[in-house]
Amino acid sequence: MKQSLPLLVFISFFLFTSCEDTLDCIINVRPVLSQKSLEVGLVDRFYSEKITAEIKNEPRDNDYDYYFDISGEIPEGLNVVFDYRDVIIEGTPLKSGRYSFTIYLDVEAPYSYYYDDFGNERYNDNLCSSSTSKRYTIAIK
Repeated sequence: MKQSLPLLVFISFFLFTSCEDTLDCIINVRPVLSQKSLEVGLVDRFYSEKITAEIKNEPRDNDYDYYFDISGEIPEGLNVVFDYRDVIIEGTPLKSGRYSFTIYLDVEAPYSYYYDDFGNERYNDNLCSSSTSKRYTIAIK
């Protein structure tokens, strides 16, 4: 009986929770930002770097809506452009130094809202987490 108890608990867990949501979290479907070190830039030289977002373990990550925000220090002379799944940092830096900033990402699953048989609005989210953030540093020499 003791050997079958963990199996019984596992099966009960799936019976009383949404199996699909549970599997999404086991599979770890969530947004991620590029794990990269940004290139060193030079004062008065054009600089360009791209940070890409994706949905981990999701082959349809192009179907999601991506919303970015940024806080911290961006070198003077560089611009930040949010282009669908990419954060593009480019321009000509004017001063040397180390600049740290955080990029925040929120995603929305496709067809997130639907109406049930009774006309009630429901939210269908297949993500284990819908947001993330990552800190980056740019060195300008």
